Amino acid sequence: MSEVVSHLSLSIEQVDGYEFRVKFDKEHYPDLTMDEPAPLGKDSGPSPVRVLAAAVGNCLAASLVFCASKRGVKIETVRAEVRAEIVRNENKRLRVGRMEVEIDPGLDAESIEKMKACFPSFEEFCTVTASVRQGIEIVTRVKGL
Repeated sequence: MSEVVSHLSLSIEQVDGYEFRVKFDKEHYPDLTMDEPAPLGKDSGPSPVRVLAAAVGNCLAASLVFCASKRGVKIETVRAEVRAEIVRNENKRLRVGRMEVEIDPGLDAESIEKMKACFPSFEEFCTVTASVRQGIEIVTRVKGL
C-alpha cells in the first residue's frame, strides 16, 4: 500500500444542464467552468476530457522543466501540444483511448545535449501522467442510494 503524503479537495456544482462549476480548495484559485460540447452541453467551458488532457500535458512539461533545472539548463518557454483520441470500448462507451504529448522546450542543440539524461526518466516524475497510466482507484458514493 502507498503512503499518503497529502490531500486535496474540491467541489463541483451543476450550473445548468451539463455545465458545472469547480471550486478549488484554495480561495485564490478562480472557479473553473466545465461543460460538454453539443449535443449534450453548450460548450461553455472545457470538457472533463480536455481538462484531463491539459493536466497530463502540463505535468509533463513541468517535469521536463524540473529536470532541466537539475541539469543547469534554463528553459525560457516550454510549449506542449496534446492530442487525445476518444474511442468506443467493447461496450460502446466513450473512453480516452490514447493521448499524444509533444513538448517543445525551445532549446538549442547544446542545451538539448545537456538534458539527454532527462529524457528516459522525466515522465516518471509527472504525478498525473504516471497515475493515469497505472490507473487510479476511484471510490464513488451517491448520497441517498
